[in-house]
Amino acid sequence: MSTESTIDDSVIHDSIDEAAATVGSVWPIHSFVTANPLSGFENVPFDEAVTQAADLLGGRGYPSREAFRAALDDGRIDRETLESELADRGYEADPETLLERVDAAVESAPSDEDAAPSDEGAERVDHVLTKWLSAFLDEGHAAWSMPDRDDGFYAAFREVAAHDAAVPDEGILASLPETPTEAIEAVLDPYPESQWVPIFEAQLAALPGWTGFIKRRADDDGAWQSACPITLAEYLAVRLALLDGFGVELDAATGPDAADADPADELAEAFLSAWEASYRTEVVDRVAAESRALAESEPAAEGESPAAGGGPSDRPDAQLVFCIDTRSEVIRRHVEAEGDYETHGYAGFFGVPMEYQGYDAETSVDACPPILEPQHRISEIPTEREARARRDRRSSVREVAGEVVKKLKTNPASAFGFVENAGSGYGLALAARTLLPGRVRDLLGAADDAVPDDREFCEQTVHHQHTHAGDLPVGLTDEEKVEYAATAFELMGWEEFGRLVAFVGHASETTNNPYDSSLDCGACAGNPGGPNARVLASICNDAGVKAALRERGFDVPDDTVFLAGEHNTTTDEVELYGDVPESHADDLARLRADLDAAREGAAAERAASMGADAVAGVEETERRAGDWAETRPEWGLAGNAGFVVGPRELTSDLDLDGRAFLHSYDWSTDPDGDALESILAGPMVVTQWINAQYYFSTVDNAAYGSGSKATQNPVGNVGVYQGNGGDLMTGLPRQSLMADHETPYHQPLRLSAVLHAPVERVTDALADHDEVTELLDNEWLSLTVVDPTRDHRAFRYERGMEWEPMSEPSAAEPEAPAGPEATSDPEAPTEPEDPVAPAAADD
Repeated sequence: MSTESTIDDSVIHDSIDEAAATVGSVWPIHSFVTANPLSGFENVPFDEAVTQAADLLGGRGYPSREAFRAALDDGRIDRETLESELADRGYEADPETLLERVDAAVESAPSDEDAAPSDEGAERVDHVLTKWLSAFLDEGHAAWSMPDRDDGFYAAFREVAAHDAAVPDEGILASLPETPTEAIEAVLDPYPESQWVPIFEAQLAALPGWTGFIKRRADDDGAWQSACPITLAEYLAVRLALLDGFGVELDAATGPDAADADPADELAEAFLSAWEASYRTEVVDRVAAESRALAESEPAAEGESPAAGGGPSDRPDAQLVFCIDTRSEVIRRHVEAEGDYETHGYAGFFGVPMEYQGYDAETSVDACPPILEPQHRISEIPTEREARARRDRRSSVREVAGEVVKKLKTNPASAFGFVENAGSGYGLALAARTLLPGRVRDLLGAADDAVPDDREFCEQTVHHQHTHAGDLPVGLTDEEKVEYAATAFELMGWEEFGRLVAFVGHASETTNNPYDSSLDCGACAGNPGGPNARVLASICNDAGVKAALRERGFDVPDDTVFLAGEHNTTTDEVELYGDVPESHADDLARLRADLDAAREGAAAERAASMGADAVAGVEETERRAGDWAETRPEWGLAGNAGFVVGPRELTSDLDLDGRAFLHSYDWSTDPDGDALESILAGPMVVTQWINAQYYFSTVDNAAYGSGSKATQNPVGNVGVYQGNGGDLMTGLPRQSLMADHETPYHQPLRLSAVLHAPVERVTDALADHDEVTELLDNEWLSLTVVDPTRDHRAFRYERGMEWEPMSEPSAAEPEAPAGPEATSDPEAPTEPEDPVAPAAADD
C-alpha cells in the first residue's frame, strides 16, 4: 500500500517531539544511569507534576500512610514542624487523625472499575509490540537476531508482520505504507490535528519503559543506534498500525489542565515537607554549629579561610579524593580515624569528560555524567609484551569456555544435553557457588591475581595523539591537562598538598546481578570510576602540568606524588595503583595498611545496616559480593537525602550515616564564584537525579521501580521485565530499597542541599542557570546556605531568588561582611535591612 501524503512530515514530527517531552529517558541496564522518571515534568511544581504523572502514567507521587506513620512514631518527623506545616495549609486536627485521610496504598494498581472494554485489544497490541521491540533492540544477548534490523524498526517490522500469526491482516496492517509518517497519517486521518499531541502522549505513556529507552537511544546515537536505528516516530507508526488492526479506538491523554489533584495529596505534601524539614534542620544546625566552632577556635590570618587548613609544617600524611557518592561518606570517616589523613569529595569522573575503552573491552563507554558530552577518547594501550601475553592466554581460555557454555545452555537443541553430559562436575560447581560463595570468590580471585591486571601492562592514551576516534580527539593537549587539574583544585579549594595524593574512584562487586552497573559510579554513567582517577593522577604527575599549576597559584611541591585507586563499595576494599619513588615507599605502605584497617570499620558498619553480624563485616561483605543468589549485595545509595558543599572540617566530626553526598568547596578560594557555579549546575543536578529515582522507586515501585528481583527476567541486555513480558521496568528493584516486605530502608525524601558560602555569592552563581533555579522554584530539591559572613546563620532558598532566614540575627552579627576573606568584593554592600531577601544585595 502506498499513500500520497497530504501533510508535511515536520508537522507530525513536531507533534511527536512535543508529546515526548513528558517521557523520561531510560538507559540500558548494562550502563544504568539513575535519572528522575518524572524529568519531563520538572518544568512545573512538584505537587502539580506528581498529579499530572499520576493521570498519565498511573503512578503515585507520595509516600504511603504507613511510611508517614512509621516516620512520625520513631521521631524522624518532628511533631512541632509537622503541626506547623499542617496549620499553614489550614488543617487544625491532630496529625494522627489527618493521617487517616492519606492514601494507604503502597503502590499504584488499576481497579476493576477502571478497566475499559478496549483493554483486551490493547493488551494484544502490547504483546505483539513488545515481542518485536525486545528482538529489535537486543544488544548482543539474543542468539537469533531479528532480520533487517539495519533498515530500521519500522522497515524491519513491515517485513516480519506478514509472517507473524499474532498480527491481524486487518486495517492498515493489511498493507503497511512504506514510511512511518505515512502510516501515522493514515491512522490519524479521522482525528483533528489538535488531538495529535494528546494521542501521541497517551500512546507513549502506554509503555513508558520502552519509549523512554527508545528516546534515549535515539538521542544518544551510539553504536547500537547506528547499527539498528529506531525513532519514536517508527515506534508510534507500528503501535498505531497495531491498534488499528486490532480495532482499538485511540484515546487521547487528558492533559495537565484536566488532571485534578487528589485532596489527600495536600496532606501527604504536608507530611512529606515536615519529614524533609526535620532531616534538613538537623543537618543544617550541625553544619552551622561546626562552622561557628571552627571560626572561634581557629582564627584565620588575613585572607585565609578559617577552614582552609594549616601551613606547610602541617602537611597531612596523605590526601585522598573520593567521589561525592553517599557511600564514600562512610569510608572517609574510617580512613580519617586511622591517621592524619585528609579526605575530599569530588565528582567521581574527576572532571574529565571522556569516552573510555579498556584493553579487552568490545565497546567504549561514556565515563562522565549524562548531562555532559565526552570531549576526549581515552583507551588502554598495552606496553609490556610478556605480561600482555600471559593475560591474553588466560583471557582467551576463559572467553572460549564461557562462549561454549553459553551457547550450549541457551541453544534449545543442546541445553538438556549439556546439563546431562556435564554431569556431576557442573552440579558440584553450582553447589559450590550456592553453598560456599565466599570460598569460590576467593579461589577465582586467587586465579585472577596470578594473571597481570590491565593496569600492569597498559598505559592510557592521556597524551594528545593528534588523531581522532570518531568525532573525539584521542588524548588531551597540554593546555587541557592543566585546565582539568586546576579545575579540580579550584572546585575543592585546595591550597596545600601532601606527599601522597590519591584520586579514588569507585566500583561495586556483585555476582549474577543485572543491576550491577546501578551500583557503580553515578558520575561515570554507571561505570567504574577507576579509569577517570588514573587519568587525573597521570595528568597531575606530569612535570609540565605541575609547573603550569604553580604559575596559576597552586604550589605543588616537588615531592608530591599523585596516585589512583578504586573503592569497592560492596566490600569497602580500597585498592591503590601507580608507581612511587623509593622515597615514598614507606608512606605508601603505611597508607595501604591504614586503608585495610579503615575497611574493617566501614565493612562492619555496612554489614550491620543489612542486618548481618558487624563483627564479621569483611567476611559478610565478601560473601555478598560472591554469592550469585544474593539479592542485596549492598545498599547502593539507598538512604540518600542530603548534599553538603563545603570544607571537610564542617562534617569531619559528624556521622552522617551514609546519607549525604559530600562535595569539597572553600568559598574563600573562589572569589569569582566560578567553582560554585560548576557545582550547582553539575554535581547538584546529578545528585537530584539520583535522589529522585530513589524517591519514586520507593513510593511506587510498581510504576517507577522494577519490582522484586526474584520475578525479574532480563531482556536483551537492555532491561528487565516483571514476569514473561510487557513493559521495561525503569527503576530500582525492591531489594535495593526495602529492609523487608513491609519496611522501607530508603527514606523517600527530596534532596536537601546545604552550602557553606555567602548568600550573595550563591545568588550570583544561580543567576545564569535557569535550569537549576527552575528545579529549586518547583521544589524538586531544597537549598539552604550557611553564611560564614553573617554569624554562620542559615538561609533557605525560596521561589524567585529570595532567601528566608532560618534564625534571627544575633547581637554580635556584623552589619556587613568583615574583612577581605569574607567576600570576593572589597566594596561589597552592607547587609540589607531586610534579611529575608538578601538577594537584593547585588552589586
